[in-house]
Amino acid sequence: MNQKHNVTVPGLGITFSTGTYAGLANGAVNVCVGETNVFVTACIAQGTKPGQDFFPLTVDYREKYAAAGRFPGGYFKREGRPSEKEILTSRLCDRPCRPLFPEGLLNEVQIIGQLLSADQLNESDIPMVNGASAALAISDIPWGGPIGCVRVALIEGQFVANPTIEQMYGSSLDLIYVGNKRDMLMIEGSADQLPEEEFIKALEFGHQAIQPIIAAIEELVRLAGKPKATFPLVGATPAARAIIERVVPTERLITAIFGKEKAVRSAAVKALKEEAKAALVKELGADKFTDVDLNVVFEDLQYKAYRKNVLEKGVRADGRGQKDLRPLSASVGVLPRVHGSAAFQRGDTQNIALTTLGPTKEAQEMDGLTGGATSKSFILHYNFPSFSVGETGRFGAPGRREIGHGALAERSLVPVLPPEDAFPYSIRVVSEIMASNGSTSMASICGGCLSLMDAGVPIIAPVAGISCGLMTQNDDAGGIEKWVTITDILGEEDHFGDMDFKLAGTTKGITGFQLDLKINGLPFEIAKTAIFQARDARVEILKVMLASLPAPRADLSRYAPRIQTIQIDPEKIGLLIGPGGKTIRRITETTGAQIDIAEDDSGKVFVYSNNADAMNRAIAEIDGLCGGGAGGGGGAPIEIGKLYQGRVTGIKDFGCFVECTPGKEGLVHISELADFRVRRTEDVVKMGDSIWVKCVGIDERSGKVRLSRKAAMKEMEAQKQAAPAAEAPATPPSA
Repeated sequence: MNQKHNVTVPGLGITFSTGTYAGLANGAVNVCVGETNVFVTACIAQGTKPGQDFFPLTVDYREKYAAAGRFPGGYFKREGRPSEKEILTSRLCDRPCRPLFPEGLLNEVQIIGQLLSADQLNESDIPMVNGASAALAISDIPWGGPIGCVRVALIEGQFVANPTIEQMYGSSLDLIYVGNKRDMLMIEGSADQLPEEEFIKALEFGHQAIQPIIAAIEELVRLAGKPKATFPLVGATPAARAIIERVVPTERLITAIFGKEKAVRSAAVKALKEEAKAALVKELGADKFTDVDLNVVFEDLQYKAYRKNVLEKGVRADGRGQKDLRPLSASVGVLPRVHGSAAFQRGDTQNIALTTLGPTKEAQEMDGLTGGATSKSFILHYNFPSFSVGETGRFGAPGRREIGHGALAERSLVPVLPPEDAFPYSIRVVSEIMASNGSTSMASICGGCLSLMDAGVPIIAPVAGISCGLMTQNDDAGGIEKWVTITDILGEEDHFGDMDFKLAGTTKGITGFQLDLKINGLPFEIAKTAIFQARDARVEILKVMLASLPAPRADLSRYAPRIQTIQIDPEKIGLLIGPGGKTIRRITETTGAQIDIAEDDSGKVFVYSNNADAMNRAIAEIDGLCGGGAGGGGGAPIEIGKLYQGRVTGIKDFGCFVECTPGKEGLVHISELADFRVRRTEDVVKMGDSIWVKCVGIDERSGKVRLSRKAAMKEMEAQKQAAPAAEAPATPPSA
């Protein structure tokens, strides 16, 4: 039986424990924050698959409904496919762990995190990352940790480490910071137009806050850590490497990949690769080398070539300088019928963004197992089809990458959206990537912002995003000897470079950010340079965006639903809803307008419609039911001689019942349905039909109302005939 060990992080209330469960895993750690409990394991495969030339790391985080004392919804009472929250937490954990595995390790590593208990006060994403760090650190899996993770909030001008879910409602910053003892490894989050200087202070605060976490994990390693195992590191054979480097020297590769378009570069590199393969076959024989030899060496050669020209000559693959942006273009209103649309292009990267406005009831419902928001009224969906990179591939449900990029763009735009009480719409933006060659998530922010403005959403300020890359050269000790930060990275510069630092914001400050590294840490000096370099580029991009549309449109699209807000007595909310939602459903069905009631029980009612007549009828119904004259309930009384557009609520052999005002109905006798003999009531009207009727009488003793469809049709025809000829249509209606 393993011995149990506990280590607590002073000041943060985090407890790591190991030795109780999952003794057969390479590493297993339980992380507790308050009563939120995340259990994380790390395992490694003992072998690799033949011909494998990549490192298969998988990170999966899952939330169990039992952790929150709940049953899964739906028919199947078992957790199914991962939610968006689970996918984003898995990605959050994957990105800082991945670069710390030894180069050449190709044995599959799997990290699994499970939420076992949720106190609705403390989030589970930070414990997941720290748990993965601890599980890998105490295991025999070779890994360059430990690392620490903390959430940083800015509340009333003060930075707070690992705030509760409730505290985050009052924060203007949501920064997730991951680093080691010396450098940062990964950051992501959003901010309310935070100035760059304050953002850097938040990073420095986060770096200090993770140090006790790292120290606690190191103590856990001392108590329960296993000796690190040795696994074969896969690389090219010396003979194959020598042949490839002779046939394709660095200068030939530089000539192939620099100063040309992407398609030309790709074709030139492919030709050199085929030439190298032919040389291997000729000199070694087809059975003396594998594709792994060829792929590993070519990756290494391109890695060196891309950074050589940038570091030594300051020239990039497409001929740009260190801080140069690719050509920019932006346009709005590119599609008909949609509520808002825009196209944005930066070099080869191109997206079309579409905005849709809807009633508040269209908000996305959230699981909320760990507490926090239960719904969101702004959604950004990102789609990355294979044709955007000129390839074939799966075309279906979004993958993890698409969900992650959409979440980054979404949180970058949220800080500039108008408050819901000023603009009570649910908003959905869809970013369709048309072509991709670097940082499509940032293009989605630019295009998404313009489509919001085109839809007439009164955003606080326009937002743009850009990505900065990094090329480094190490000294003999493995430290960074020389480095250059580059603006607006290409796809190849992302792949063969050392950093992808995405930053979005307004002219005032930062709204969204995400840092991914391929090196073991980013010194603060480099991070600061990239932050200010991105700000300069963002200002230039905003100039191009605003040239296409200087401000949000004053009016909504004619296809977007209009909204009118009505204030009713909060005590009459139940009256408007009716038993089982019967009354509000009847109003929406008969008028065609959509009706939402504010969830705060304030009595605010939102009526949506892009048809003025439907809007007015719905408002009249609500006013008749809940207005000042509504009194104890029911709509306005039915008056003799008046016309009403009502709803058929009952079908009988002798006629039909029609509701003329909310809760007030009368009978249309079968003889009053039409100006001809009606054999069956259903031959003229059906249940739920909207028909015009005239009140022709009210019984003084019983109060029963007599209605006539025949009389209403006759009167409406007379009114039509009496209308001035000038108002008649220029051409007669078709028969």
